Amino acid sequence: MSTTTPRVVTVIGAGTIGLGWVTLFLAHGHRVRVNSTRPDVEPSVREAVRLLAPGLPGAHPDPAELLERLEVVPDLERAVDGADVVQENTPENLELKQELFARLGKAAAPHTLLLSSTSTLLPEALGARMADPSRVLVGHPFNPPHVVPLVEVVAAAHTDPAALQSTVDFYRGSGKVPIVLRKPIAAFVANRLQSALLQESIHLVREGVVTVEELDAVVTNSIGLRWATMGPFQSFHLGGGLGGLRKWLTTLGAGLQKGWEGLGRPVLDEDTIELLLAQADDAFGAHRYDELVARRDRLQRTVLEALRDAETS
Repeated sequence: MSTTTPRVVTVIGAGTIGLGWVTLFLAHGHRVRVNSTRPDVEPSVREAVRLLAPGLPGAHPDPAELLERLEVVPDLERAVDGADVVQENTPENLELKQELFARLGKAAAPHTLLLSSTSTLLPEALGARMADPSRVLVGHPFNPPHVVPLVEVVAAAHTDPAALQSTVDFYRGSGKVPIVLRKPIAAFVANRLQSALLQESIHLVREGVVTVEELDAVVTNSIGLRWATMGPFQSFHLGGGLGGLRKWLTTLGAGLQKGWEGLGRPVLDEDTIELLLAQADDAFGAHRYDELVARRDRLQRTVLEALRDAETS
């Protein structure tokens, strides 16, 4: 499966995102060291790889073969010794991450890429306590990282261009689609888009227009299907007919801004949260978490493989 030279990759943190990275990196031939403060981390990681490996796009590797290249290293300095890449996945706490990256800057070799999965923090802040933060970058995946191709790469003004290029090459060789943000922005791109849609989704449920389950059905049977093959701009470019996006924005889209004014701004008060949770329990509560994860990965993998086959046929 691998399209890059095998590396030694240290994954710090064994939560949901970290476990997805571990599975992906193993599947692409890398040797993976897991560093975590959890006392039960090794059996948890091994169980997660067995659960997640069948959802990997493309070939279906034997989890037992993947696990031969896995090592759990509780000591941070030893975990990064000789590593080519570090992928950090600790909680979204700036103080904690700054302290961690300061230690990484001293312990890791000068060539080691120091990458963070953070969804909110910028590399300039992450490396603020380091003598040389030029190899610190954000590599923010879209969950689940072992299936969904996107990784948003965010650099700082002081980032070494060679480190940026190496990061892009590493992710691309590990099966990802890296998009380098042209300027840093809070929450990056994908989560900002997701948040905007979630805001209106909560508004529609709160107003009694649809239920949680019905809202999901609307998305998966319309814009979700469309966006699996093309983004919003190309979609509306085609919606404009022969005149493309230029025609759409000056005719059908002429009232777009006025329409934005009618979008909801729901308040996440106790009643709203309880309404959402009760409906979510009705819609999803009968299923075990691991069953839902396996179904999600299977369906998303199927979409990716179908798109790949359609593009090459």
